[in-house]
Amino acid sequence: MLAAILALTVLAVIFGLLLGFAAIRFKVEGDPLVDQVDALLPQTQCGQCGYPGCRPYAEAIVKGEADINQCPPGGEATIAALADLLDRDPKPLNPENGVEKPKRVAVIDEQRCIGCTLCIQACPVDAILGAAKHMHTVIESECTGCELCLPPCPVDCIEMVPVEQDILTWKWPYPTFPLEKAS
Repeated sequence: MLAAILALTVLAVIFGLLLGFAAIRFKVEGDPLVDQVDALLPQTQCGQCGYPGCRPYAEAIVKGEADINQCPPGGEATIAALADLLDRDPKPLNPENGVEKPKRVAVIDEQRCIGCTLCIQACPVDAILGAAKHMHTVIESECTGCELCLPPCPVDCIEMVPVEQDILTWKWPYPTFPLEKAS
C-alpha cells in the first residue's frame, strides 16, 4: 500500500514538473493591441457586432476585418476611445448593429417563471441562477444587459429595466461629441 502511494506521488510530481515546463516553454503570446481593444469594449458578449463576443470582435478590429462602429452597448464613447487608440477617424454607430441604449439588466418575474432553463442556457455570462422546474433569478451585478435571454423565454417573464444609479454606481460620464456622418 505504501509503495503504491509513493509511486503515485512520484508520478504526480514528475507530471507536474513536465506540465509546468511545457506551460513556460510553449506559452503563446497574445497580441497586446488586441488586449487593449478588448479592454475598451463593454464585455457584454451580446453578439450585436456580428461576432460571438467582445474578444473575437477585438481581434477582427485589429486584423482590419471589422469596423470600430459596430458595438451598440459601447456607444459613441467606445467608438471614440477605439478611434483614439487605433489612430482612426471616429464614425457614428452603425445602425445595422442596433442603437445605443442606457445600461439595463434583466429582471425575472418569479411568479410567471416556469423553470424551463432556456434563459440560463442563453446567458453568455452565467448571470441567471435556477434549476429545472424551479424559479430563476438574475444576479444583477453579473448581468450585462445583452438581452440574449429574452427571445428563448416561452412565457415572457423577463423584463429589461434600467440600472438605477446611486452613489456607489455613478461614474463621471465620458465627454461625447456628436459624430458627423461619413458621406
